[in-house]
Amino acid sequence: MKTGLPLLLLVLAAAPAPAESAPRPEAERAAVLVAVPAGTYAPLLRQRDEPAEVSVAPFLLEARPVTNAEFLAFVTAHPRWRRSRVGPLFADRGYLAHWAGELELGPGAPADAPVVRVSWFAARAFAAARGRRLPTTAEWERAAAAGFAGPDGAKEPGFQAALLAWLTRPTPAVLPAAGSGRPNHLGLRDLHGLVWEWVDDFGTAMTTGESRADTGLERNLFCGAGAAGARDLTDYPAFMRTGLRSSLRGSYTVPNLGFRCAQSLPASPPSAEP
Repeated sequence: MKTGLPLLLLVLAAAPAPAESAPRPEAERAAVLVAVPAGTYAPLLRQRDEPAEVSVAPFLLEARPVTNAEFLAFVTAHPRWRRSRVGPLFADRGYLAHWAGELELGPGAPADAPVVRVSWFAARAFAAARGRRLPTTAEWERAAAAGFAGPDGAKEPGFQAALLAWLTRPTPAVLPAAGSGRPNHLGLRDLHGLVWEWVDDFGTAMTTGESRADTGLERNLFCGAGAAGARDLTDYPAFMRTGLRSSLRGSYTVPNLGFRCAQSLPASPPSAEP
């Protein structure tokens, strides 16, 4: 019998629609939330006075990236996030540029494909409208560390090779459906192999997520000597993720950068005294 932490899938039930209303397409439905158990995250790069591992509390993460159809429903309901209304402070000129129109997806943006060309500001607004949030770097990396067959992909033959294979392939003009990839040990799909994903604290990509000692950090030293103290010099995918996050600004929109939502678990009540 396989051991390890049990998998818990939590589906948020949508409010029942009126009898005369047609059901929403599956691509518009909120993704299943998967429980990610508590654990640790070992940052790839850290300063000498920072811990080698960061504790990650249990949380919920959507099983797949947000789709074009979901984001279309969002901008339809929240006009300020439509292509013509978003100011340059919140999204650059590439925002949803692959859509056929402001409220039309078109052949280049299939309804079930992950939405890309969205800024961090827009992704956060979408998550908030859903009652969720973006995952932190530590949370995302904690979830993405799981292999296909076990909780630690680093120890799984073929897992790292699968990640490297994706990095060598160009991004297709039309992306596949979100959630069509192989699930990892937790039941999460497409954390690797489909698109990059926004995290809430992307600006601290070169740190552990604690910003108190980050003001003097020289982010231009990512390459060369800046990588000398890295946790694992062979973890090329982690270097790529760190490099991407450290290069981003909140208004940037990228053709292969999407996102998924997370949700915090309620704090457990203190145990009663015997």
